Amino acid sequence: MSHKDLFLKVLTECCRVLVGITFIFSGFVKAVDPVGGAIKIEDYFSAFSLDVLQLLSLVTSINLSAVEFSLGVCLLLGVYRKFTTFLVALFMVFMTPLTLYLAIFNPVSDCGCFGEALVITNWQTFFKNVVLLAASILLFTRHKQITSFFSNKAYWFVALFAYLFCVVFAYRNYHHLPLLDFRPYKTGNNIPELMEIPEGAPENEYLYSFIYEKDGVQKEFTLENYPANDSSWTFVDSKMTLVKEGYIPVIETFNLYTQEGEDITDEILYADQPVFLLISHKLEKADPKRVDEINSLYDYALDNEILFYGVTGSSEEGIEGWRDYTGADYPFLLGDATLLKTIIRPNPGLVLLKKGTVLGKWHYNDIPKERKIEETISPLLNKGAENNKEQRRIVTILLTFSLPLLVVWLYDYLRNRRSKKESGKEEAALLGKEK
Repeated sequence: MSHKDLFLKVLTECCRVLVGITFIFSGFVKAVDPVGGAIKIEDYFSAFSLDVLQLLSLVTSINLSAVEFSLGVCLLLGVYRKFTTFLVALFMVFMTPLTLYLAIFNPVSDCGCFGEALVITNWQTFFKNVVLLAASILLFTRHKQITSFFSNKAYWFVALFAYLFCVVFAYRNYHHLPLLDFRPYKTGNNIPELMEIPEGAPENEYLYSFIYEKDGVQKEFTLENYPANDSSWTFVDSKMTLVKEGYIPVIETFNLYTQEGEDITDEILYADQPVFLLISHKLEKADPKRVDEINSLYDYALDNEILFYGVTGSSEEGIEGWRDYTGADYPFLLGDATLLKTIIRPNPGLVLLKKGTVLGKWHYNDIPKERKIEETISPLLNKGAENNKEQRRIVTILLTFSLPLLVVWLYDYLRNRRSKKESGKEEAALLGKEK
């Protein structure tokens, strides 16, 4: 093999690893939070005036994550090399111009390509895609140089297993809380601490300008030269432009209001008592099938001196409609719908706080039943949140995905080895007969 061929072989394999891992990571983190992916897709539909497709946002989110994940797995393991590299290149040919448009016109704040796990700007996304596009084109033109870890008889299993694994994983994360939480309100985090701005942290820097008019001609001035003492100029307008962004805390805003408009955020975050927040960004769309469990939990809170509030972004009519339908006696607070969807995805979802620390979160499907409330809530109040669960979950996910592939790879390897031995014996027998 010449030096040029060796270089191209190494470059091809490096591109395979780079693109494969990027697609796997992108698909996986989307599957972790399919509701978040659906929200981002809804933003895309709105930006491109495709509101008629909003109902397909969740299905699109789950399938997009599964396609990305399975393509990454197939590429990394060398499965269906020509077909996989073609689809990856086609995907990047579509996404690269799209992200250039997003970078120039900024219809959505970020592309959401890595979910909440890694938020990057639209320009960073575009430059990332340029690199991936170049790498994917190289992979397609040199797909025969990609090393495969399976025989072609096992290709179907690897591709199908990767796709179905991601679909089932996303489906599970939709019907329960995500196994991994990349948002700042995850269990164990203290909200006031994440809102703090360190002493001496850089502040936003602004450029102020003023527009004055004289003799029908408008002119823009700065703070240094505006005609403060010249009455011949008439003030028209002022502008404030952000020149340099200062320190941004992990949580920028967290405000909760009573229905009368009183801000009681500090009372919630610094209360000596634990606080249950039943969060629904829109009560009109909230799932009511766990009403009995919610009301039982409210009774438990009253008996154990735990504060309990419903929190929503809905109107007074929405709150009254929920009360009429469910018989809810607990008071309601108002919050920004986007904030509430960031805190917890399901509608409704339950959060337990103690002095601003998130002790527990529950999907409405997992709100503890009456007979299990004590054994579920009491350990959290006494011991606090477990901070090592996420590491165990990552290991569990990796094993659940990799062990079936490892078993199939071992079977495939042994079968090929046996086939080669049998072929060798047949060739030896034929040679013996010829002699």
